[in-house]
Amino acid sequence: MKKQLAAIAIATSLLSVSVQAADKTPIMFSSVNGFNAPNASEVTGVRLAALHGKVDKVTGLDIALLGMSETNTTVGVNYGIFGGHKVNKSMTGASLGIFNWSPGETLGANLGIVNVTGNVKGANVSAVNYSEGNTMVDVAFVSISKQSTVQVGIFNKTAKIDGVQVGLINCADNGFFKCFPIVNFAK
Repeated sequence: MKKQLAAIAIATSLLSVSVQAADKTPIMFSSVNGFNAPNASEVTGVRLAALHGKVDKVTGLDIALLGMSETNTTVGVNYGIFGGHKVNKSMTGASLGIFNWSPGETLGANLGIVNVTGNVKGANVSAVNYSEGNTMVDVAFVSISKQSTVQVGIFNKTAKIDGVQVGLINCADNGFFKCFPIVNFAK
């Protein structure tokens, strides 16, 4: 009887561990309508998304083959071949894609054609940067933000500049001049 109870206890423990581990996978393919193969909420390795793949968390490499890859949290690299990325809550690392959309917190770099962000502790580098939060460095033809430390581009606009704007047209609500060519900085 004791051997049977011990076997049941061991089997229950192993089943509990395997159920917990089943929520993570080292590799995944994602597509429309919540299709994830294998079905897990977290990837710790590589994920390939086509059209619109969505998963809770990726730690590692997230590749958007065509369309958009969406996560709540990413730690690592988002790479969009013919696509972009949306990270809803926090991204730590680098997003490299046609379109990078990170409305939450970013620690690292967004490099693409268009970056739409929240708060960025790092750099946004693209043709167009649009941020509804506080950014450290924006480099683009056009950068528009709520608050920024450094903006470099042809047209730079922010409500609050903490450092300097360098470009053809630089506009900051708290700038030495409201709009000024070549360089502008906080009063």
